[in-house]
Amino acid sequence: MFCDRLPTKTNMANRGVIYPEARFCVAECGHPEDAQHIFLLCPHFGSLWPLVQAWIGFDGFDTQVIQNHLNQFIYYSGGLKARRNFLHLIWLLCSWILWNERNNQLFKNQECNSYQLLEKVKYYSLWWLKAKHVTFVFGTQMC
Repeated sequence: MFCDRLPTKTNMANRGVIYPEARFCVAECGHPEDAQHIFLLCPHFGSLWPLVQAWIGFDGFDTQVIQNHLNQFIYYSGGLKARRNFLHLIWLLCSWILWNERNNQLFKNQECNSYQLLEKVKYYSLWWLKAKHVTFVFGTQMC
């Protein structure tokens, strides 16, 4: 993702796998689909980040470079290594969910809205924490 080597439509068009006119974002926002667009700039996919920041309690930050976004996200609060590790997990999880959402739209013609994606982030983050810490107890009941 950091080197823009994912099989995005722009990368596939550049390699001659698909026609150049097919390089536009699967969310039909009219922009060429590259990693930076999918993960940060797309009105559909990028709208997950403000929701996650609100969930965690961040004031927010604005960067359009993936590596800078990761660094700002992880080191925003400074502090303990455990907190940075948790934020790193959340950032990677969000990226994974966004890539899966992109693939679901492209290959399965299924689409989730931003709030559904946020619920996936919450659920999977708790699930991953539970897998790492067997004694971690949580409920899945939502208000």
